[in-house]
Amino acid sequence: MKKNIIKITDLTRHYKMGQSIVKALNGVTFDIEENEYLAIMGPSGSGKSTLMNMIGCLDTPTSGEYILNGHRVSELDDSELAQVRNSEIGFVFQTFNLLPRTDCLKNVELPLIYAGMKSSERKQKAISTLEKVGLGDRLDHKPNELSGGQRQRVAIARALVNDPSILLADEPTGNLDTKTGEEIMRLFEELYRAGNTIILVTHENDIANHARRILRLRDGVIESDEQVANPVLAGQSNLLEPA
Repeated sequence: MKKNIIKITDLTRHYKMGQSIVKALNGVTFDIEENEYLAIMGPSGSGKSTLMNMIGCLDTPTSGEYILNGHRVSELDDSELAQVRNSEIGFVFQTFNLLPRTDCLKNVELPLIYAGMKSSERKQKAISTLEKVGLGDRLDHKPNELSGGQRQRVAIARALVNDPSILLADEPTGNLDTKTGEEIMRLFEELYRAGNTIILVTHENDIANHARRILRLRDGVIESDEQVANPVLAGQSNLLEPA
């Protein structure tokens, strides 16, 4: 039986803007099981970005409860949140967020440095993870020597290298052309089939339909939470097959 990796109960996030209170999230409740593939959607102002920041431990709720893999995140201070972020969450951003003067290997090693892993260990782990995403021959390349799709693969390798509980991807194909975006979605499909828990934040229906479940937000509340009847099955890429 699968366990809940995320349990969110009556989560609210209110901001004070001048004399008014903006209710970005207004009582959101849902669970995510391990090895789920969930897309979060919603129009501008729906609370989508706020919810992503909550799940990613980048912000704390006004009220409610958030439990991530046994950590009661809603009660942690900033330093504890940082520890949970580094150990439990792999982030993939639209803009890649790679260090421009640093090669692929060192970009991927970065979370392991924060985790205190020894140099020889982290180098081997980073090499292995880059090989998994098809970049074993690009270890010493800097981001400006890579295509957009390759840069995003480096970012995905960096997100995976710590074996996180969840992979949180924010518009991961937003800066890519259609063909390259499809290649990245194929990689996410392989990661899902390999047992990873993936949370995809997107405004594009065709990207969301790669997931197995779509949660839609509107005005700070959940409008719908449904299984995807016919998910787009990106083709097999052989990238994550055991050696």
